[in-house]
Amino acid sequence: MYVCICAAVPEAEVHECIRTGARSVEELGDQCSAGTGCGSCHDRLAVMLSSAQVADLRSTA
Repeated sequence: MYVCICAAVPEAEVHECIRTGARSVEELGDQCSAGTGCGSCHDRLAVMLSSAQVADLRSTA
């Protein structure tokens, strides 16, 4: 499923960018162009980033 329609960025690509170090919507835009078009995906990208951060905290606890 595409997370960012404008840049045709699939969910798996966003997860990979987060896994390899992206920590903000801006960094996702730099790495895979997600969120660089109309901006309607910014909320979804932010949720994906937050979820990954929570998962990281749980795995280190």
